[in-house]
Amino acid sequence: MADWGPVVISVLLFMLLSPGLLFQLPGKTKVIDFGNMQTSGTSILVHTVIFFCLVTILLVAVGVHIYTG
Repeated sequence: MADWGPVVISVLLFMLLSPGLLFQLPGKTKVIDFGNMQTSGTSILVHTVIFFCLVTILLVAVGVHIYTG
């Protein structure tokens, strides 16, 4: 049996937290910009920290596991 939990959680969070796709924190003109498809170095850093925190919480603290087979 393979544990697909880390793979699924990481892919979903990567898609949701891509800067500029759904939202950008901090934005170019406002604190949060929605769907502007632009990015900056600061927003990449902020989204990376948020991604790392959520992955750590979901995989280590909560222990999400998805088994196949």
